[in-house]
Amino acid sequence: MDVAESPDLQAQLAAAVHALNHASHPSARLAANQWLLGLQRSPQAWALAASLLACADHPAPSADLLFFAAQMLRRKIQSPDYPLPDNAAQLLDALLVAARRFCLAPPRLLTQICLALAALALRAEGGVDGLFARMPHLPDPALLELLTVLPEEVAQDESGDTGVDSATRCRFTRELLTHAPAVLEFLLAQSEKPAAADGVPLHERNHRILRCLLSWVRAGCFSGAPASALAAHPLLTFAFNSLQAFFSFEVAIEVMTELVSQYQELPQAFLSKMPYIREVLLLPALANRSEKIIAGLTSLMCEVGQAAPGLVAEGSNEALSLSDALLRCIAFSSEDWEIAESTLQFWCSLAHCILGIDEQTSKRSATQELFLPVFSSLLDALLFRAQIIDIDEHCTGRVSSIPDGLVQFRLNLEELLVDICLLLGAPAYINKLLSSGWGLASQSIPWKEVEVRMYALSMVADTILQDGSPFDFSVVMHFVNILSSRTPAELNGCQFLVYKSFGDVIGSYSKWLSSSKSNIKPLLLFCASGISKSISSNSCSVALRKLCEDASSFIHEPPILEILFWISEGMGEVNLRIEDEEEIISAITHALCSILDKELRKTSLARLLCSSYSAVEKIIDIDRDELLRQNSSAYAQALNIAVRGLHRMGALFSHLAMSITSGLIDDDTISVLFGIFWPLLEKLSQSSHMENTSLSTAACRSLSSAIHSCGQHFQILLPKILECLSTNFLLYQRHDCFLRTAANMIEEFGHKEEYSVVCVRTIETFSSAASLSNLNSSYTCDQEPDLIEAYANFTSAFIRCCQKEAIVASRSLLELSFQKAAICSTAMHRGAALAAISYMSCFFDASLTDVLESPECPSDESRGVVLVQILARCGEGT
Repeated sequence: MDVAESPDLQAQLAAAVHALNHASHPSARLAANQWLLGLQRSPQAWALAASLLACADHPAPSADLLFFAAQMLRRKIQSPDYPLPDNAAQLLDALLVAARRFCLAPPRLLTQICLALAALALRAEGGVDGLFARMPHLPDPALLELLTVLPEEVAQDESGDTGVDSATRCRFTRELLTHAPAVLEFLLAQSEKPAAADGVPLHERNHRILRCLLSWVRAGCFSGAPASALAAHPLLTFAFNSLQAFFSFEVAIEVMTELVSQYQELPQAFLSKMPYIREVLLLPALANRSEKIIAGLTSLMCEVGQAAPGLVAEGSNEALSLSDALLRCIAFSSEDWEIAESTLQFWCSLAHCILGIDEQTSKRSATQELFLPVFSSLLDALLFRAQIIDIDEHCTGRVSSIPDGLVQFRLNLEELLVDICLLLGAPAYINKLLSSGWGLASQSIPWKEVEVRMYALSMVADTILQDGSPFDFSVVMHFVNILSSRTPAELNGCQFLVYKSFGDVIGSYSKWLSSSKSNIKPLLLFCASGISKSISSNSCSVALRKLCEDASSFIHEPPILEILFWISEGMGEVNLRIEDEEEIISAITHALCSILDKELRKTSLARLLCSSYSAVEKIIDIDRDELLRQNSSAYAQALNIAVRGLHRMGALFSHLAMSITSGLIDDDTISVLFGIFWPLLEKLSQSSHMENTSLSTAACRSLSSAIHSCGQHFQILLPKILECLSTNFLLYQRHDCFLRTAANMIEEFGHKEEYSVVCVRTIETFSSAASLSNLNSSYTCDQEPDLIEAYANFTSAFIRCCQKEAIVASRSLLELSFQKAAICSTAMHRGAALAAISYMSCFFDASLTDVLESPECPSDESRGVVLVQILARCGEGT
């Protein structure tokens, strides 16, 4: 008996499908799924699925079973793993019978059958023509669905590995488009049918017609059609009229948007319809707050405008109607910013088009003058949408947040705001932002409006600075004075958003703002207030740095210095990000380095360093107070404060390095700072707190910064420091920071002959660590990528910087390190493998360089010979 006719197999299939869809226990669903996958892979699946779809028994199989059969056929046809059966024509006929039979069935079943037909037409020889020859026998609903999915098959096939090459797809598309005129005639006839002529409601039929038209438009059914014929095509009129039907609105928008994007001749035709769209469709939708309609019309109008910005720039009544309609869409208040954001690219295209007109021509002046009111209104609309309307909803006490959608909208506004500034001119742009008639009393100030205008001012800073037009900062300074006079306790979360935007303005225009001595104090006090809150700390710390850089002629006066010290000494009371604290310390260090009086400069820098001293000293004291150590909360807090203090010290020394290079800092000042820093760090390095990864990393980082800036002072301490680093590494072998800092020390001092012994002792100690000894497989290397990178950096520094005596004395350790690098280079972890390969490359370079520099009879104890011998032995072992 034929398997397809086997009642047992059909019954098993029906039971498995029912279990898959309705079983309550996951194991039953899993077992059913496994059985069905096995059936799908079997040759019998073709005939079984086809027989189920063609079965005329009563009652008919369940909807789930029929759907699975159609889906299984589609998947087998589309998969390159299952060759088509020899009787493909019979399969085609069986699917067409199923399409006729289920034309009024649930849509998902008919869709699966039609998808299987489309997939078969793509793969079978002469499939398209054979399918179209049989189509007249299909009922209209089935024919509509089949014509809809046919063009989609090419795009869907391109997205996956279905075993169909590009030549086959191109052939399929060409054959398909030969039938486009007949398809368009069929769709037109369908659009003119009376209601319920085929048992399908009119609104549903119109929706299906538009879906089908969209598929064929995407396939290029109108390619080659004259512009006038296309613009007047009845189906285009049908799609336009469908905009007034809610059920078909979205797909009608998609059809027209696709047409406008594909055919350059159409924007003119659509532009002439803009007054109608505005008056009849958009304004009622705005009045009724129908977001779906507003969003769709906005999308279509933007597509028309972007397709032909030159047409819009001509300033016809239709173009101005389009501009006015889109301004209304931007100003529409909704819970998100998608509608307003969707218009931004159009406005940028229009602005670029106007700005691209030759500046010397009268056309540029006339066009710019015509659109000045439009872009002025656009700026108003953007400022309205970019501000936080429901401000109380986003601010509670001292906690504030900006909705993610608004954050993204603001990020995308920058280009357009710059274009508006260029079109209006910098003076007019600034005047529009700052002349809003705000009251002078702080109680009546609408802070949400102030905040968004400061944001818009900071976004175009580069453009305004390049323009160089005079800028009256009195309004900005008025608000700065109000804000700087408030304590953090007086501020709610919303006003910290104001601090953020003002901080961005101060940072952007710091050179102009700091040119007046009277501005410096309120600006610094403002930054001090804004730094105290996380949402504004970054912008205010950056503003502080720029002020310190740009106001060097005023910044070192005693009252100003006291404000800077007040800021630095108060950082321990607020929980700032480490990056912001480093920014602040770098700013203050820059200001102190500009002090002309050497003694004052020295004592000021020492005071700045000491402001972080107590934070580290406190953690050292905990060793002497076991009760504090046992209080986990207090200990964690003390650790965090110490880590931040160490980072601040590192930031100070990092900035000092630049000042030392430029000759601003003398040796005496460095000696004082060194005398404060090293004893503290030495005590810390000998404490048990170094077990904490964050603390040890911060300590090593600050030490590295100090070494780079105060190198000669650390020279005599090199043995002690390297011993401390290697000892700590043996104690805490996952802390790669000790290896990295040792590499810095070797780079700085390894070339000095008197330190060869201590360098050798250091590499011996490191190499004896179990964590490095265990790097004997690529799997182990994958577990410790940071450690491998640090070890590779250290050994590379050793080879590059140490004297030949150290190289010769460490030959066995270097050979071992090269062998480990060879193992690590095969690691799956990309960082670990690259670090190992980099070290091996360094090894080769050093060997080659030494041999080439002394080509005649090099000594067996020369560095080059030793390295080459290591390479030779490692090569023999591979």
